[in-house]
Amino acid sequence: MSINATLLGQMIVFGIFVWFTMKYIWPPLTTAMRERQKRIEGGLAAAERGKRELSEAKDKADKLLKEARDQSQEILSNAQRQANENIDRSREEARSEGERIVAAARDEVKQSVANAKEELRREVGHLAVAGAERILRREINAEAHNDIIDDLVAEIR
Repeated sequence: MSINATLLGQMIVFGIFVWFTMKYIWPPLTTAMRERQKRIEGGLAAAERGKRELSEAKDKADKLLKEARDQSQEILSNAQRQANENIDRSREEARSEGERIVAAARDEVKQSVANAKEELRREVGHLAVAGAERILRREINAEAHNDIIDDLVAEIR
């Protein structure tokens, strides 16, 4: 294999082509590739940052949601406790009011019984006086006394 002029010419042209490419074409290509690499790295970094921020936002939202649930549960517990206290208080008030009404009714019944007894005593006293008057007006007679006593007993019944 001999090196002839064509091969030598092709080598020179190839060398000029490589030099020309290295001098004028390669630097803009490498610059463009570096810029694109930087843009891709920036995009990846932004995506990673966005992913991290999304994760943080999700964690924060979960935390706020948990706090809201806890707070609503606490509010419900307090409302239930307060409702139970109100029910217990109302029951106690109703019981004491019922006891007061029963006591007032008992007092009223006692007063009515006492008034009836007093009225009955007065009436018995009047009847006794009236019976004594009748006995004293009539002549003393056992049969008459028995009739008057029977009349008094009938009036008392």
